[in-house]
Amino acid sequence: MNKTLYLTRASIIAALYVVLTLIANSLGLANHAIQIRFSEALTILPIFTPAAVPGLFIGCMLSNILTGCMPPDILFGSIATLLGALGTRTFRKRKGLGILCPVLANTLIIPFVLAFVYHFEGSLWYFAFTVCAGEIISCGILGTLLMRLLKPYAKYLF
Repeated sequence: MNKTLYLTRASIIAALYVVLTLIANSLGLANHAIQIRFSEALTILPIFTPAAVPGLFIGCMLSNILTGCMPPDILFGSIATLLGALGTRTFRKRKGLGILCPVLANTLIIPFVLAFVYHFEGSLWYFAFTVCAGEIISCGILGTLLMRLLKPYAKYLF
């Protein structure tokens, strides 16, 4: 794949991530202990294209900046998305495992952000449960639906 096409795809994915996060944020779903970011459904895209990995990372970073997240959240939230995207890309031939990677990355990292950056009331176990639940909805359910929708058109889109 040439560099221009790669950068274009990564940029489009980043822009989609931002737009979908802003929509979820306007509905009160993108931040706090329980998060359902529509944009996290895009974490299945590394199954189709390597350009999704930097696109998701940059999209998450920009989304966190635009929604007013604290600097440690911008950093660690974006790293969680990057690790999830890398896992999805690595395990793309095992789609079930690939979809679990963003769920696991966020479940392991974001509870610490909620507890130690935002000082939300609750235990790390509670935050792990709420983050995992939101990621299962966003990545697992919405991501799987998106993957099934895109699969017939993948050779044209990616």
